[in-house]
This record gives sequence, C-alpha cells and structure tokens, in this order.
Amino acid sequence: METFQEAANHIASIIQCVPRFGIILGSGLGSFADLLTDRVELAYHDIPHFPLSTVEGHEGKIVAGLLNNIPILIMQGRLHYYEGYSMEQVAFPIRCLLQLGIKNLIVTNASGSVDTNFQPGDLMLIRDHIKLIGDSPLRGPNFDKFGPRFNDMSDPYTKEIRTLALQCAADLEIELKEGVYFYMTGPSYETASEVRAANILGGNAVGMSTVPEVIVAAHGDMKILGISCISNLGTGISTKSLSHKEVVEAGLKVQEKFSRLLKHILANWAG
Repeated sequence: METFQEAANHIASIIQCVPRFGIILGSGLGSFADLLTDRVELAYHDIPHFPLSTVEGHEGKIVAGLLNNIPILIMQGRLHYYEGYSMEQVAFPIRCLLQLGIKNLIVTNASGSVDTNFQPGDLMLIRDHIKLIGDSPLRGPNFDKFGPRFNDMSDPYTKEIRTLALQCAADLEIELKEGVYFYMTGPSYETASEVRAANILGGNAVGMSTVPEVIVAAHGDMKILGISCISNLGTGISTKSLSHKEVVEAGLKVQEKFSRLLKHILANWAG
C-alpha cells in the first residue's frame, strides 16, 4: 500500500485533479493523447516505484488533461508479463489509478484474430475474456481497501458501458464488432494449433495484455470498457509471418476511426 500511495501521490502532485477516466492505449494507438488540452506529461521513470514500459509502440508516460472539459488520465504504453514483470507489477498502474480515486477505466489493445469474422482493421468491443494462465495479479495478500478476497467476475467489461459503446458506434456509422479476448502471456506469437484451440474455446481475438489490468480494476469495482484493434490474422488463418511492426502499423491505420469513436463514447459516458 505504501508503494501505491507514494506513486499516486506523485502523480496527483503533477496533474492536480482527479480524472474521471483512466485510459490505457495499446500498440499504435498512443496518438489519442494528442487530443487532450491543458496537457501535463509524466514519464514512468519519474514516478516512484512505477515499472517501465520497454516495448516499441509504448511510449511509457502518463498524459493528463481535458477532452471537452472532461479530465482524463492516459497511459501511453503499458506493462506486460513477458517483459519479465510479475502479474502484480503489470497491474501496479491500476492500483495507482484506484488510489487516485479514478472510477472508470478504458483499456485498448492490438490483437490477432482467431476467427475469420474478425479481420485486420476491425474494432472489437471486448465482451469477456478467457485467461487459462495460472498466475493472477490478485495472488498473495488481499488489499481489502480495494476489494474482497474473492471478487466477482461476472461482468468485468461493464454491460451498460458496452451497450453505450455500441450505440455510439451506430451513431457514427462505425462498425464495432463484439467478441471475446483470449489472453496469452507471449512474447511468442501463437502457433496455428493454439489459434484453433482459442477459437474452439470461445475466443475471437488473442493478445498479450489487458486481462491482468482488468482483473485488478474489476477487483476495485471500476466500470470498464475494452476495445481491441484487430491487427492481423492468427497463425494458420493467415500464412504470413507475424511481426510487432505489423501490429503497430495496424494501430496507426485505425487511429482516426478509433479516436472518433472513443471521443463520442467519452462524451456520452460522462453525461
């Protein structure tokens, strides 16, 4: 708790307000932060105890400011288990957001399709996720201040916010598909057999992030919205070799559509 508090206190001293929303931007989607006015920026390495993002396409800084007078905190870049961090470290930023008093979280990512109905360039509203990895960011002593020892996961991606997001997409005539995100730890991309298995088990897209953050946010009773940018077809569906460059480039291609949708969702969510 002391480390969360110290990190949150430092962030609060810089941004000097309680944001209504926390947003985590995935690979290639970081430019959404440029839309904020009255911006202040804070590098992860300047925040006490804050782990550093080491992946291309993840700048590793907090940007806080206003979007249509709504105070927002954006994480440009996230932490991943495959970087060598523990699950607890991956979810450390979410604990800081909770300590700051942020109640609403938007998580975004780039993911690979394991379902031919989801094609590169599509935006997928995350309805639910599948995590078959044994480790958990809630393993160890429970932080009763944030939530119960055994927390409910029946609606981690808040249904009322998903309904709002679908309506916002319809307003803008943007196709927003809804699906299940299958979590893998990486950093290797999935084999063709793993892609088939993920789809058989109910997944529509697969990725290496987001789920540890959502588990901790749900434990802290945040309202959560998740959006995936489908960056590529999974191995076996496509015969192409996969690369992180392709993932980042796919995010860049949907930036305009993604930004319009997210702005509209925020305006309506904020009321």
